[in-house]
Amino acid sequence: GNRTLAQIEDWLDRGLARVILGTVAVRDPDLVKQACKAFPGKVAVGIDAKGGKVAVEGWAEASSLGVIELARKFEGAGVAAIIYTDIDRDGVLTGINWDATIDLADAVSIPVIASGGLASIADIVRMTMPDAQKLEGAISGRALYDGRIDPAEALAILQGRAETRT
Repeated sequence: GNRTLAQIEDWLDRGLARVILGTVAVRDPDLVKQACKAFPGKVAVGIDAKGGKVAVEGWAEASSLGVIELARKFEGAGVAAIIYTDIDRDGVLTGINWDATIDLADAVSIPVIASGGLASIADIVRMTMPDAQKLEGAISGRALYDGRIDPAEALAILQGRAETRT
């Protein structure tokens, strides 16, 4: 992972639109804040959680830090988005942990992107419900690979959502 401003700058210089900082957000939150100042709009924070607690080092270590507690450390710092992954839902096609994801989105002003658990087009439709309108988006992996979600259908549904948000 990215652990220094120089590494972050190197990736951005190579053409990445945005870097995602995960473990370093727990271990060195000041670095995240410095990166946000140095590269406005280019830094997202990845928060991976199990049971509401943040996991680090590729999910190998649990921390005692709560998801919302960590996210709030970055309010006003210029973080472009929080990418929230519920480890228990990632890759198992059981659906997004809507309660935890929406609670996070409601708790901070930083845009939240749901990651982990997107299982079917029903999850895409769920994103159009009023309580989920605050979510910036969702990341799909396995559901796309397995053909459970048709990208064109998902985009059409989300385009309608975008039109109702403006």
